[in-house]
Amino acid sequence: MREMRSLLQHPGWSEAMALKGDRVEVRDPAWIRQEGIDILVRQAVFGSPAEKAEARRWIFRIGEALGIMPASIHTLYAARGRGEVPPHFTVPAMNLRGMTYEMARAAFRAALRLDAGALIFEIARSEIHYTDQRPEEYAAVIAAAAIKEGFHGPLFLQGDHFQVSAKAYAKDPEGELQAVRDLTAEAVAAGFFNIDIDTSTLVDLSKPTLDEQQRLNYTLCAELTRYIRSIEPPGVTISVGGEIGEVGGKNSTVEELRAFMDGYRRHLGDAVGISKISVQTGTTHGGVVLPDGRLAQVAIDFEALRALSRAARLEYGLAGAVQHGASTLPEEAFHKFVECEACEVHLATGFQNLVFDLLPAAFREEIYAYLRAHHADEWKPGETEEQFYYKARKRAWGPFKQAFWELPEEVRGPIREALETRFALLFERLAVAGTRELVAQWVRAVPFPRAMPATPGPRPSHEEVEGLAD
Repeated sequence: MREMRSLLQHPGWSEAMALKGDRVEVRDPAWIRQEGIDILVRQAVFGSPAEKAEARRWIFRIGEALGIMPASIHTLYAARGRGEVPPHFTVPAMNLRGMTYEMARAAFRAALRLDAGALIFEIARSEIHYTDQRPEEYAAVIAAAAIKEGFHGPLFLQGDHFQVSAKAYAKDPEGELQAVRDLTAEAVAAGFFNIDIDTSTLVDLSKPTLDEQQRLNYTLCAELTRYIRSIEPPGVTISVGGEIGEVGGKNSTVEELRAFMDGYRRHLGDAVGISKISVQTGTTHGGVVLPDGRLAQVAIDFEALRALSRAARLEYGLAGAVQHGASTLPEEAFHKFVECEACEVHLATGFQNLVFDLLPAAFREEIYAYLRAHHADEWKPGETEEQFYYKARKRAWGPFKQAFWELPEEVRGPIREALETRFALLFERLAVAGTRELVAQWVRAVPFPRAMPATPGPRPSHEEVEGLAD
């Protein structure tokens, strides 16, 4: 056990596991869950560069030994597209912006209670920047949470809105595409085997035909898909998503879907294509906040979502349409995504809201003071304080990451419990309860060699990449 030095000084480690070549044999998973994993995950986030790399390596090895391995949801979605899996559930894709260990623990507890396996943990390009969570760190923390709670099975990690910024693309097209390629390579090396390409910002509605409007979108989406196929680990077909309508903009139509897909297929060649398509049906990321801080009611065009999902599945063999910006909807709305055969729904801001509502008042005010001092340029004329704080508080996750982590258990415990309740409600409404067997039937997770530590890609400014993640 000489290799287990540095971070693994506690005598419990020598009893809990042993090295068998390059693999770990877990002898005492209970001790690892109760004590050891908490030590490792903290070092994986806040240690020195060498400590982070070592801690993450052990988390991934322990996870693999316990049956927790990153996986692609592509085969399950492909089966749904072929009609072999009924479209009777909607997969929640959850963006955990902060308190990620606590949030993921809550999600896994809910999943275990409901026997849910069709779950995705994701982070967007913009979120990586303002939450200070590179893909490898995010992957390690999610895996550690699964270990902590005794979850095992395929772990679906997703790069959400790996977006080509229209503003950056206009200035330097190849530079912006390379930035997305670099981030994608970093994410895949960390075990993100699900990547959502977002070139929808380049749709030009001023063009006279639908094909012309979608041309740059489908051309670059095909190019990035081919790039993803070129860096796949052996035995993995990464699940790739495309997008036809920018969230918060004009609602998507079936005709736009067809224009995109027909052009995409022409440019893709013989590579494996996307498994799903993101659309716009009336939502905005984070919801619309009123002057008093309440959220405005959102009118989603569920019939459009149904038509788009069916066209995607029946005409193009995709799993269906993906709904963004949904976490702040009322609880009674979530079963409608299943009724409309949406294959996936992205959720983020609702979890953030729940956390902020339960923070100690003094800590919340400290965060708001920071926002006033450092992000006043985002305070638009005519906005109330409540509107400014609601929109800007996501900027606090990175600067306050360690402070959130070190909140006392009497604060973190109730937050975990409230999150678990929320996750369980969503899993039930989205009909993913009982899907562990379905996932086991269609998804095969394979061990893969990780390039650790991953080299960080370029960090976009928030001016270049708009905050696209619910």
